[in-house]
Amino acid sequence: MMEDFSYAQPLPGNAAPLAPRDERAGLLVVADWADVQDLAPVAQAAGLRLLGVADLTEASTRLDAQVQCDALLLFCPTFTPTLERLLVQVETQAIQTGMAVILVAGWETVELAFACVRSPHTQLLCDPDRTELAAALVAAGEHRPISGSVHEMDRENVRLQQLSEEVGRLARTLDALTQRSRLAPPSFDLGPRISDRPSDYAGMPTLAPISTTARPADLPAISPQQVRDLLRARRIRADFLPGDLFADPAWDMLLDLLAARLEQERVSVSSLCIAAAVPPTTALRWIRTLTDKGLVERQADPHDGRRVFITLAQETAESLMRWFGASRRLLAR
Repeated sequence: MMEDFSYAQPLPGNAAPLAPRDERAGLLVVADWADVQDLAPVAQAAGLRLLGVADLTEASTRLDAQVQCDALLLFCPTFTPTLERLLVQVETQAIQTGMAVILVAGWETVELAFACVRSPHTQLLCDPDRTELAAALVAAGEHRPISGSVHEMDRENVRLQQLSEEVGRLARTLDALTQRSRLAPPSFDLGPRISDRPSDYAGMPTLAPISTTARPADLPAISPQQVRDLLRARRIRADFLPGDLFADPAWDMLLDLLAARLEQERVSVSSLCIAAAVPPTTALRWIRTLTDKGLVERQADPHDGRRVFITLAQETAESLMRWFGASRRLLAR
C-alpha cells in the first residue's frame, strides 16, 4: 500500500516550523566603506532584502558566487585599475539576468560608468543626495525582470523612471520643508550658471567632422553665438523669477549640443550634465531618455575607450535649426 503524501506531515519532536520564504528582491551592495548595520534598514525601507556588502576588490568573485541577486548597488566614486572590468561584468550580468543595477559614480568616474552602461535596467547616479539614492532604491525594489515584448519592457522602464522621479521629488520637497526656517525667505537659487563657470564646460577638440551630410538648402543660417545667447537668456530668468519653475534640462542640453555642433566640437557626458543646469543624476537620466528616443547619439572616443561623446542626431539638428528660423520670423513681425 502506497503512503499518502498529499497532507503535511507532523513535525517531529519539538522542531520549530519553517520560517516563511522572504519574497523580497535581494540587494547586494558593493562599496569600500559601507556597513551592513547601516544599510540593512535602508534596504528594508526600499522593500529589498540585503544579501550582504562586498568591497570593490572582492566584488567580481562575490557576483559570480551570489545566488539570486535581483539588485546591485555599486558605489564607484573614484577610479581604480579594476573598475572598468567590474563595470563590464556587472552590465553583462544585468543584460543576461535582468538584474537591476544602481551605479553611484563621482565626477571622476561618470564618463567611464556612462560608457559601460548597456543594460536598460541600470540607473546611473552621479554624486546623488540621499533622496535621489532613495528614489533609485525604491525603483530597483519595484523592478521585476520581464519576459515579454520589447514594448512591454519599454513601458516598464518608463514606469520605473517615473516612479524614481516622483519619489525623489517628494523626498526633496519634504527635506526642504523640514530644514528651512519658517522665518527664512524661500530660496530659488539653482546654483552657478554656465556663464559663471566657463572653466567647467568645454567642448572637446574636433576629432573628425561631426557630419559629412550637406546642409539642406532650406535650413536657415544659425551661428553658435545665437544659440549661446538663447541659453544665457534662459539662465537669467532665475534672477527675476523662481528658477525651479523653469527647469527644462532636455531643451537646454539640445540647445547646447546644437551650439557645439555648429562649432564643430565634441561634448562629453560630464560637460553636458553641467549644461543641463540640474543635479547631475537628473541630467544623466535625461541624457538616457534623449538617447533612447533617438534624439541624440553616443559616439565613442577613438582615443579613449572609457569615454563617449554625445551629439545630436542629424534629424534633430535639422529640426532645431528650422525651429530657430521659424522663431526668428515670428519675432521679426
